[in-house]
Amino acid sequence: MDDPVWDATTFTKSHDRLLAGEVASRFLATVLAQPKVRALLSTEHFSVDGTLLEAWASTKSFRPKDGSGPPPDAGRNGEQDFRGQKRSNDTHASTTDPDARLFRKGPGKEAKLCFMGHALRENRHGLIVDALATRASGHAERLAASHLVKPHADRPRKVTLAGDKGFDARDFVAELREINVTPHLAQNTSGRRSAIDGRTTRHPGYAVSQQIRKRIEEAFGWAKTVAGLRKARHRGLAKIDWPFTFTMAAYNPVRLPKLLGAAPS
Repeated sequence: MDDPVWDATTFTKSHDRLLAGEVASRFLATVLAQPKVRALLSTEHFSVDGTLLEAWASTKSFRPKDGSGPPPDAGRNGEQDFRGQKRSNDTHASTTDPDARLFRKGPGKEAKLCFMGHALRENRHGLIVDALATRASGHAERLAASHLVKPHADRPRKVTLAGDKGFDARDFVAELREINVTPHLAQNTSGRRSAIDGRTTRHPGYAVSQQIRKRIEEAFGWAKTVAGLRKARHRGLAKIDWPFTFTMAAYNPVRLPKLLGAAPS
């Protein structure tokens, strides 16, 4: 306790080294590579999902890129009226965190500046096998899912990937089939025809995947309530991706004591 407090630059340099060294992804890979842990993993059946991560930026900072628009009221936290203004990610950007994007979770929901976190989970014991954060967009979940599952697609037996209705798009389903991944995606039949047909839904494994895929929300819930990821503490995509990946990696050791204790020796 009597040691002198380190200078702020020391912490900053250490943070930069953590980013440059990809410590979060290496930690996740090291945990999964342990022989006892590797024996618990499924190499054929996976689930994928995404969650919104609220950015450390106010909607007041979402200003026109060309510098137009009325300035906020005077003061440290001046009021600003957005009524009647059309704001989009094409014409506006946050002055606090330019990587953050204005996004709403669904119809009628409030639009917020946020990022998206994505995780790939194996279906046998529910361990996270990969994760990353991206800018928020309507296509981010499918692009991230494709990136996450590709390293696991090269298997002698066909791999399955479960997901919610947001992944039910013809181009994404076709991409999965091209890399020998069976799309166990929930059917989205609201006003259109689903890309998932009877060739997939008739198999008993499809129903099992639909039941198990929802458990990935447990990891997101733990990350936001226990690990403090409900709102980002950093700015910029690189500094959002690192804590999200590390938190998803930390979720595995939280679950492993029970799994290893129940596993036969």
